[in-house]
Amino acid sequence: MKQLSERLNRLSPSATLAMSQKSNELKAQGVDVINMSVGEPDFNTPEHIKEAAKQAIDDNFSRYSPVPGYPALRNAIVAKLKNENGLDYTAAQISCANGAKQSVCNAIMVLVNEGDEVIVPAPYWVSYPEMVKMADGTPVIITAGIDQDFKITPAQLEAAITPKTKALLLCSPSNPTGSVYSKEELEALAEVLAKHPQVFIIADEIYEHINYIGRHESIAQFENVRERVIIVNGVSKAYAMTGWRIGFVAGPEWIVKAINKLQGQYTSGPCSVSQKAAEAAYTGTQAPVEEMRQAFERRRDLIVKLAKEIPGMEVNNPQGAFYLFPKCDSFFGKSAGERIIQNADDLAMYLLEVGHVACVGGTSFGAPECIRMSYATSDENIVEAMRRIKEALAELQ
Repeated sequence: MKQLSERLNRLSPSATLAMSQKSNELKAQGVDVINMSVGEPDFNTPEHIKEAAKQAIDDNFSRYSPVPGYPALRNAIVAKLKNENGLDYTAAQISCANGAKQSVCNAIMVLVNEGDEVIVPAPYWVSYPEMVKMADGTPVIITAGIDQDFKITPAQLEAAITPKTKALLLCSPSNPTGSVYSKEELEALAEVLAKHPQVFIIADEIYEHINYIGRHESIAQFENVRERVIIVNGVSKAYAMTGWRIGFVAGPEWIVKAINKLQGQYTSGPCSVSQKAAEAAYTGTQAPVEEMRQAFERRRDLIVKLAKEIPGMEVNNPQGAFYLFPKCDSFFGKSAGERIIQNADDLAMYLLEVGHVACVGGTSFGAPECIRMSYATSDENIVEAMRRIKEALAELQ
């Protein structure tokens, strides 16, 4: 009898990883696929960070680290939060994990009980509702379409809060839409949340530095909600360190202690060498971060321009991250030969198999009318991918 746990059976597989795998299978068969399905910078980790990792190996940083991470790394994060964000934390309020993904999950697991509701604005990152389900909570979805730049309003938030609401999951800059909440927009949401002291805010700020409108704004800056905000961040996106797996939470000490207790039972502290690399990322030169940001901004401008030239594709102008999330429902119901496009997942599969471009259908992001394209790839790839997509879509009748 193959009896898996109910917990596992409730989960959906990750659509982004599934699409990436399909694209790799086609590549292995010799098909020239342009992969725009993965949320990963295409740059290499900056040299000074790699050097710090090599030094850490030579210095024998090869033993178990403290569960929340080395004090030196946590102090570097404290300094980063102060210098870049104007936020005051202590090292005891920081806990490092194996990537920001684990950090989000840790925060959910220590706060959410069975039956608790967690508000998840849609479009959302695919793992958010699944993590809430894993904690036996109930995801409550607020939908914000392209007409409101994929950002929820204070009125929508107020309407979604019930006595069972335990947390709000907020991602800015956003995966999958690239939308960024302004200081004024965050302040308006904070004013709503201030009236509901039982609601925590898990603020996923992993795309903080990939921002095209100037300064990043954190909801933790507002005193009326500050004690209920858990910031999640890490080195993956800003420093091109996805495989190093270092993320962190910054929040009230009692929550961070709970996260340390949880993490102490199932992974312990993150990789020792990666921590020394992350410390160098935070304390060393920030010039590579700005170079990569400028490259992403140039690519954003390029892909938006090309997408606007495709009839039937509706696009916004993302203000951060490295995703375009075009609305494509004008193609639903159309067909090419035997193939009928019923939804965004069908469309993504059509673009992969016919256009040889890997995107991800929006259904698992809570936006079945959209597809997600990552422009974390070369300008040449973007131009060629959009040419293929335009051509493939033109064949739909």
